[in-house]
Amino acid sequence: MLAPVIAGVDGSAESLAAAEWAVREAERRGRRLRLVHAWERGPRPGGEASAGAVQRHLARRVLRQAEDRVRAASPGTRLDDEQTQGPATEVLLHAAEQAELLVLGSRGLSGFTGFLVGSVALGVIAKVERPVVLVRAGEEATDEHLPAPDGSPSTRTGCRDVVLGVDVADPSDEVIEFAFEEAGLRGARLRVVHARQAGVPLGPLPHGSTADASRELLDDLLSVWREKYPDVEVLATVSTGRAQSVLVRAASGASLLVVGHRLADRTVGPRTGPVTHGVVHHVDCPVAVVPHP
Repeated sequence: MLAPVIAGVDGSAESLAAAEWAVREAERRGRRLRLVHAWERGPRPGGEASAGAVQRHLARRVLRQAEDRVRAASPGTRLDDEQTQGPATEVLLHAAEQAELLVLGSRGLSGFTGFLVGSVALGVIAKVERPVVLVRAGEEATDEHLPAPDGSPSTRTGCRDVVLGVDVADPSDEVIEFAFEEAGLRGARLRVVHARQAGVPLGPLPHGSTADASRELLDDLLSVWREKYPDVEVLATVSTGRAQSVLVRAASGASLLVVGHRLADRTVGPRTGPVTHGVVHHVDCPVAVVPHP
């Protein structure tokens, strides 16, 4: 059986937006959608059995609310759900092992909400071995598409760009392939962005390497992917500035931003890296964080 797209839900506006985004992604990929809710037993009057019954009832209500939103958006979707008792990070990491993709809600500038609070968010993103997409509250299907000729929101127009952040000195095949796949699924243009800091050496190039040299490296890097995905239109750009700032600007008006997260250092603790941390909190569009060795 094909692995499903999984959305974590907790009843918040962010998680409901994530569930709706996830069903659209599941349809694009030809996968089932699974909704997962984690709950932890708290003290309740009437003893442990009563507490468990209350928590299960609340969990069922959260899942039903998410199911209703998903079915309203996509009546024919293949859908199942799961409620699990346990710490949210562990539940989500376990669920991700069975997933094609994990989708979660995010509050952006104010951090995370619901079960994604502080160390939980870092724990999921830093340790998960499947791609994770973070979706803001209020994200709608029309946000993925270009406006209609009269400027009104539409789902009948083409999709907005998928943006990929690439470090040409240390690229990842997993991240690049994910971005090409996403652009191909949407029929969207892929905008590949490399952020270059003026005066900083670039890999094998000497100090003071130019923007032209960076662009040449980027074009060489993408040549094999252009051949593999000939139907994906690619726009490659080199911008001068800090990677976080460059990507935040590039992602304005995009349907999805794709960034990588290296797993090699996860033994030292839950870290996402400064660039990933920055864009997760400042980019308005959904952000895909793709783990790689």
